[in-house]
Amino acid sequence: MQAQHFKFHRLVLVAVASLYIWALLTFEHFNGGVVSHHLLQRDDLPAISNWWGALLVPVLSWFLTGFIYKRVGSSYPVSILAGFSAALLFGATLSILFQHGQDQILPYMMLSLPLLALLFPLYRAEYLLGFVLAMSFSFGAMIPTLIGTLVVLMSYVLHKTLRPLLCALWSFLTRRTKL
Repeated sequence: MQAQHFKFHRLVLVAVASLYIWALLTFEHFNGGVVSHHLLQRDDLPAISNWWGALLVPVLSWFLTGFIYKRVGSSYPVSILAGFSAALLFGATLSILFQHGQDQILPYMMLSLPLLALLFPLYRAEYLLGFVLAMSFSFGAMIPTLIGTLVVLMSYVLHKTLRPLLCALWSFLTRRTKL
């Protein structure tokens, strides 16, 4: 019963993500054409069409929800919803700032990610999914997936190596000695 309940939720999540990206692509198509984004915003580098999102978002959401299920089982704890929502908010903020020309704030937000990776497990699937969905509005799905994958790798390394070392150092420095 639990597994069937999850399968239904998984299908709903994948369907919602798919409808979201397909609605964005339909809107772009009827309002000037589907956008392509050049890597690093340089015209001399290859462009990636937002059409790739029609394939990438459903596949990515299917795999990421599968990873979530393997980790937590058939229910979605509050921590997963909080992580997804935080990543959605972070990605949406980046997208809005970029669209409104507030480029001076963007580097600080991106540089905050290593610190956030020490505090939170940004390498988890719900963070990547929220980040990609939020940024797909401005950048399509491919570029946020590439950036998000790099953030996942960086977060995993920091959270699994540097964080335990810092915790051990903190524990060593704050322990009380017996007199």
